Amino acid sequence: MGKLGGKIALVTGSGRGIGRAVALKFASEGAKVVVNDLDADISAAVEDEIKKTGGEAVSCAGSVTEKGFADRFIATATEAFGVPDIIVNNAGYTWDNMIHKMTDEQFDAMIDVHLRAPFRILRAIQPHWKMAFKSEEQDARRVCRKVVNISSVAGTGGNPGQANYSSAKAGVVGMTKTLAKEWGRLNVNVNCVAFGYIETRLTEASDVKQEVEIEGNKIGLGIPRSVADGFRAMIPMGRAGSVEEAAGAVYLLTIPESDYISGQVVLCSGGISF
Repeated sequence: MGKLGGKIALVTGSGRGIGRAVALKFASEGAKVVVNDLDADISAAVEDEIKKTGGEAVSCAGSVTEKGFADRFIATATEAFGVPDIIVNNAGYTWDNMIHKMTDEQFDAMIDVHLRAPFRILRAIQPHWKMAFKSEEQDARRVCRKVVNISSVAGTGGNPGQANYSSAKAGVVGMTKTLAKEWGRLNVNVNCVAFGYIETRLTEASDVKQEVEIEGNKIGLGIPRSVADGFRAMIPMGRAGSVEEAAGAVYLLTIPESDYISGQVVLCSGGISF
């Protein structure tokens, strides 16, 4: 069954990159997974991928920033599998600019996707988890549920050109530590993984300008090779991380061995910190 056998996990932004790797890792360890992506076809493809390997999954496509998404996301889980045990707030992207060139729209977009969306999802799950805890308490059972919020070394130490993204990711750390204190008595562990340079389509080294449309905005993909080389030179391990390694860090905070770890920020960065 694996270490997550019987668990129900929600993973936002799990159609590609780190989120997909997390969803596949969870499924391989026995979890039932609710997959999410902006693109319904991409989300459904990951659902199918999990099912083809013998796992259980259901798709809930759409933007995490949409009003009503949080309730729909949780309802998808409860209707298909039951009350969720694990929530990973992973969805997001970057929209960089130096602060004197950054628009309100750019700033607000990062706050919406990286901070407000996780807030809404966690607010929406609280009544479900409180009710489950009371029922389990009456039966003298202890069930640990897990939240893993995704931050970044940009949120723990700042990064030029990312006042919006860094502010949102720093907010994620504050929310994580606060909810660890609010929900500890409900047997909920709330932790955070702050990623460094992980190789995804957003961070691929390329000198060819590429763009993708997200929420109606054109967002640049990749980073110049010279910049990528500079990042790698700063990493003690001398290389970028893979999405599978990133997923491993998230997984560590969801297994039974982490039942007494809460309110922590784990850097998955190859040794770099700011």
